[in-house]
Amino acid sequence: MFALRLAFLGVAAASICALPAFAAAESSYVYCDNGLRCFKAPCPSNSALDLATGQIAKGVSIDASRLPQADKAITDQSDVLYAGKIVVRGSIEHRTQTITGKGYNLPWLVATRIVRTAKDSERKHCSSH
Repeated sequence: MFALRLAFLGVAAASICALPAFAAAESSYVYCDNGLRCFKAPCPSNSALDLATGQIAKGVSIDASRLPQADKAITDQSDVLYAGKIVVRGSIEHRTQTITGKGYNLPWLVATRIVRTAKDSERKHCSSH
C-alpha cells in the first residue's frame, strides 16, 4: 500500500514539475502589419514582437482558430490584430507550406487568448504606429 502511494505521489510530482515547462512554451506577442510589401511569396508583411525576449519575427502569419469565442469576436470585428492593438498569448510554430510549387517552412503565431491592450512602445514595429 505504501509503495502504491509513493508511486502515485511520484507521478503527481512529475506532472506538476512538467506544467511550468509546458506553460513556458507560450509567450506574449504583439502581432501586426509591419508595412513591408512583397513582390513574391512568401510575404514578410506581418511580424510578431515577442514581449519576453524583445525579438521580432518577420513574415509571420497568424492562426486565430484557437482563440476563445469571446476573443474571436473581438478580432473579427476590427483591425486589432493587424494594427498591433492587442497582446496575444500563444506560440510560434513552423509549418510547411507550398507556394508556387516550392515548399517553405514558414512561421505561424498560434494565438490562444487575448491578454490585454498593447502599449504604444510595444507597437513600434507596426506600420500603424
